[in-house]
Amino acid sequence: MPRSENQKLKLLYLLQCLQEKSDPDHPVSTNDLIAYLALKDISVERKTVYADIQSLQEFGFDILHERGRDGGYYLAQRDFELAELKLLVDAVQASRFITAKKTKELIGKLTKLASAHEAGQLKRQVYVDRIKNENESIYYSVDEIHRALQENKQIAFHYYEWGTDKALHPRRDGKRYQVSPYYLIWKDELYYLVAYDAESNMTKFYRVDKMKDLDLVEEMRQGQEVTGKENPAMIAGRVFSMFSGKEETVHLEFPKEMIGVVIDRFGKGISVRPTEEDGMYKTHVTIDVSPQFYGWLSGLSGKVRVTGPDEVVTAYLAYLQKLLGFYQQD
Repeated sequence: MPRSENQKLKLLYLLQCLQEKSDPDHPVSTNDLIAYLALKDISVERKTVYADIQSLQEFGFDILHERGRDGGYYLAQRDFELAELKLLVDAVQASRFITAKKTKELIGKLTKLASAHEAGQLKRQVYVDRIKNENESIYYSVDEIHRALQENKQIAFHYYEWGTDKALHPRRDGKRYQVSPYYLIWKDELYYLVAYDAESNMTKFYRVDKMKDLDLVEEMRQGQEVTGKENPAMIAGRVFSMFSGKEETVHLEFPKEMIGVVIDRFGKGISVRPTEEDGMYKTHVTIDVSPQFYGWLSGLSGKVRVTGPDEVVTAYLAYLQKLLGFYQQD
C-alpha cells in the first residue's frame, strides 16, 4: 500500500488523539488509535503503534497503558491538572475586565487543554455576580502599556465616560490624552493606570477599560520625581465590598455628573430617568442593604441620595448619626 503524505505526521496525530480523547478514566485502545490515524489517511499495523507509543514515552510524554478488556493508553500528565483548569475557568468568568466575548474565547481555549471527556466538567455552573466589560481593546491596551513601561515611552489615547444615554463618550471633546505611564494596578476587578500628567504636573489615575485607540509616542517618560517615586502598593491602598444584608429595591437620585459613577457601580441594565427637579436623575436598584452600601453613599458626599424606601432612608440616617456620635465632643 503506498504511503500517504500524512505518514510523516503519524507521531503528531497519535499524540493529538491521546490529548483529545484520553484521560485516566477513558483510555483509548490500540484499535481506537489505528482508527483515528485512518481518518487522517494514515495506515498502520498494531506493532507500529506500540513502537510509536514507546517513542513518545522516551521523548518524555507520560503515556500509561492500562491492561484489561476496557484498557488502553492514556495521557497521565498534562500541563494543567483538571482542578487547575477549573480554577482558571472560574477566574476568567469572574474577571470583570474580560468581556463576555473574550471570556467565551478564553474558556474555549482552556477546554482544549483537557480531554474531550473532561472538557464537559469545565462548563462550570458558577454564578458570577459581575458586570462584564464591553471594551474589546482592553487586552491590547494593557499590552501596549507594558511595552511603554519597558521602552520608557509615553502613551496617547482617547478617554471615555458614561453619558445619560448609557453609552461611552470621549472626554475633552475627543482630544487625545498624552501621559507618562508608571504603574498598572489591579483593584476591585479592574485595571487602573497610574501615570504622570505633564499638563497638571500631577499623578493621575485612569481606568484602562475606558481607554481606547492607545498608542506609544516617541517622547520619553517624564515625571519620575513626581509619580515614579510613589509606592504602587501605597497607591492601591488609598485608591462596596460584597457583604450580605436585607435585599431591597432602593431608589437613588443624583445629578448628571454622577451618572458614570452609578452606572459603573450597578451596570448599564439600570433605568436612568430625569426627575422633576432640573438637572437631577433617578434610578432604582435591587441590592443587599448593608453598612458597606451606606459607606458607599457617604463616600459620595451626598451627591447620590437614597430616597426610598422609607425604612432604608431611616436606617441610613441612623448610620450617619451613629458615625457622628463617634466624633461629637462633650
